[in-house]
Amino acid sequence: MKLLNFKQGDRICLGVKTEKGIIDVSAALDQNVTMEKMIEQGNEGLTKLQSLVNQPTLSYIDESKITYAPIVTNPEKIICVGLNYVNHAEESKMNIPTSPILFSKFNNALAAHNEEIQLPQGAEKIDYEAELVIIIGKTAKDVSEKDALGYVYGYSVGNDLSARDLQFRTGQWLLGKTCDQFAPVGPYLVTSDEVGDVNHLDISCKVNGILRQSANTKDMIFNCATIVSYASQHMTLKPGDIIYSGTPDGVILGYPEDQQQWLKSGDEITVSIENIGTLTNVLKDSGAKNIR
Repeated sequence: MKLLNFKQGDRICLGVKTEKGIIDVSAALDQNVTMEKMIEQGNEGLTKLQSLVNQPTLSYIDESKITYAPIVTNPEKIICVGLNYVNHAEESKMNIPTSPILFSKFNNALAAHNEEIQLPQGAEKIDYEAELVIIIGKTAKDVSEKDALGYVYGYSVGNDLSARDLQFRTGQWLLGKTCDQFAPVGPYLVTSDEVGDVNHLDISCKVNGILRQSANTKDMIFNCATIVSYASQHMTLKPGDIIYSGTPDGVILGYPEDQQQWLKSGDEITVSIENIGTLTNVLKDSGAKNIR
């Protein structure tokens, strides 16, 4: 099932994508229903949604008319995995990790499909990172790799936007990773049963229509089950938490310095993942004077 959040006035509504259009779940069931509540309900919630989809008298919203919202609006945690593809570690001139490298973003970084991303002041080296995003469905603490995917509600498409000049200003990456709107995710949350084999999904990124990244999730150093299990050994994962699972090679950082053309205002970044969807965002200048 493909779920999404979209805006109606000052409200964020839960929707289901179907061949006929978008079902406004918030209107059909209960205006208080949210993506977070649906995730917490697990299979019970999905059964309720399937019954709704099967109703013959539904009205549908034209998807081209909606304004998307991030698939989860208030996760307790946004966890990211660094250097999780061998070729990306090599192009970044960093050692191949022997255990997952975890860092975080905050909720201020969340952005939606088709949302314009405002370039931050004081940063010049803006880069893209196409990533598979994992959405946790059940509280996970000390789970095994064998059981880990059973705690996943679904998957989405993400772009781990990065300001490289801020990221490497110190040994801690946080500053360059969690600028406002630097965690676009969407347009859909696709439930695990519909995604298929999460370890064999094509993933790509285009900038202004030109292919920059092309890989498959089978190339991950640490697969989704390993990531979820590892993270759960050190922190309790909660329903609605999201994990950016790492990016393949092809980022601007990996180019020779004389060939690095950093993202700029007007650039369109499109990230696509097989069986999940396509996430598109356009960058724009804030119009404010840079402060250094």
